[in-house]
Amino acid sequence: MTKETTDATFKNDVLDSNVPVLVDFWAPWCGPCRMVGPVIDEISDKVEGQAKVFKLNVDENQGTASKYRISGIPTVMVFKNGEPVEQLIGAQPEENYLQALAA
Repeated sequence: MTKETTDATFKNDVLDSNVPVLVDFWAPWCGPCRMVGPVIDEISDKVEGQAKVFKLNVDENQGTASKYRISGIPTVMVFKNGEPVEQLIGAQPEENYLQALAA
């Protein structure tokens, strides 16, 4: 199951991670986000031990969403060494997320 991150925990969860991190920026009212959710959960299980996967509710964590200029959701970002390295906007096939994480 995918863990939640927040404005308060984002630095520790994502930026300070020593492994790649995939972050799903989403909101409960977003239909495409609900479609992507199970795919993100599946990826979380597949990459356990090699990478981390988090969800961030943009309605409840506007500071982080604003910092990374999230204007459309779902947006999935991959962070490595505290820096965003990939960004995928809109619902995507699982392979695209896994490729972004592996890049």
